Amino acid sequence: MSLLDVIGPIIIGPSSSHTAGAVKIGKFAHNYIGGTPDSVRFILHGSFADTYIGHGTDRALLGGIMGFEVDDHRIRNSYKIAQDTNMKYEFNFEDLGNVHPNTVKIIATKNDHDFEVIAASIGASEIVVNELDGTEVYLRGKVPTLAIVNKDIPGTLTRIMSTISKYNINVANVTLKRISKIIKEAVCILELDEEPTLLLLKELESFENIISCKYIPKI
Repeated sequence: MSLLDVIGPIIIGPSSSHTAGAVKIGKFAHNYIGGTPDSVRFILHGSFADTYIGHGTDRALLGGIMGFEVDDHRIRNSYKIAQDTNMKYEFNFEDLGNVHPNTVKIIATKNDHDFEVIAASIGASEIVVNELDGTEVYLRGKVPTLAIVNKDIPGTLTRIMSTISKYNINVANVTLKRISKIIKEAVCILELDEEPTLLLLKELESFENIISCKYIPKI
């Protein structure tokens, strides 16, 4: 048993599930988007929808999407800070189906690009990310991650993996999904044991078969 199991995480707010977990979900989305979005819509499901004001889930999600950590006192003033930075936001409620009760769908826009993240807070401030832009994943946000959209042609994955290996970085987990057989595009999600270097990211981005390469820092 760890110390975290005994006393819980250091957080702002009353609940590790509804507050700290919500901050981490927002922070993951912040990292995935590449910063604070221009606009964001939070679609709350289940328990998140029922108790979001009392547990501060709304302020937690807003703080996280602006890059705050779970112990950041600015979370209490998330609404005002969001308004001061001209970030547009809204909270909606929807039954998202057979998912964890503490689930939220985040739909955000930054620099005219749209992003979608579905994630759940599963307790003790732990989270699970279930979807990235429609691609099913299982991410905990604890390790550096690459989200790559690439041309679905032979040799592409081999080139990606060999390039990462060249920088002596180990790949812990890989998720692959074809976006479309017609347009020949696929998504490759890679969890890494170490942070990628800027040189690695630039080399991957320069590969002609890679359409986009997003680095998601651990939270």
